[in-house]
Amino acid sequence: MKIDILTLFPEIALAPLGDSIIRRAQDAGIVEVCGHNLRDWSEDKHRRVDDSPCGGGPGMVLQPGPLHAAITALKKENTRVILMTPQGAPLKQARVRELSGENHLLIVCGHYEGVDHRIVERLIHEEISIGDYVLTNGAIAAAVLCDAVIRLLPGALGDSQSAVEESFSDPNLLEAPCYTRPIDFMGMKVPDVLLSGNHAKIEVWRREKALERTRQIRPDLSENA
Repeated sequence: MKIDILTLFPEIALAPLGDSIIRRAQDAGIVEVCGHNLRDWSEDKHRRVDDSPCGGGPGMVLQPGPLHAAITALKKENTRVILMTPQGAPLKQARVRELSGENHLLIVCGHYEGVDHRIVERLIHEEISIGDYVLTNGAIAAAVLCDAVIRLLPGALGDSQSAVEESFSDPNLLEAPCYTRPIDFMGMKVPDVLLSGNHAKIEVWRREKALERTRQIRPDLSENA
């Protein structure tokens, strides 16, 4: 997979992707991630890419010219163009899994008050939000999306089951609690069922605990679970 990130701050988008599992996936050739500075497509002598909003109001809006030039230069025939914006559809694990099957993602990062909507209408395939809140820039959100997608690529995780047996693999169910050694830590013991070797009982226990945690922490999911 190839991922291109178009942003005013490529170093912010790429920084979280330079270590651990995501770094190893890049080193192994599973994914290639490149950051691009939108200012490189500005025709202004000061490399300006924004202007005040038509109709008045606070803040600045990214201009259509540099965005059109950059997206046109970077996209290919099979490219999925995504805009990171608080106004987008909420990012869910099911959508992440679908995106992990794409060949090329071009992630456009919203900044300031947003992107000239003519670009959204003409060149953006979908708008994605990582939550109902506002960040200082879309590069941080782009890094979140990249991390979520890359870890699902074949070979990215050491154990292929890791991406299957986790929260939101079932979109309505959180993971059951997990434990490791020591068995007794400060008087708190690992549940006996996990030490029993009875895998059928362990699976029942995990299902019950997953339902319990979902009801406690995410009651909005529990009805469907």
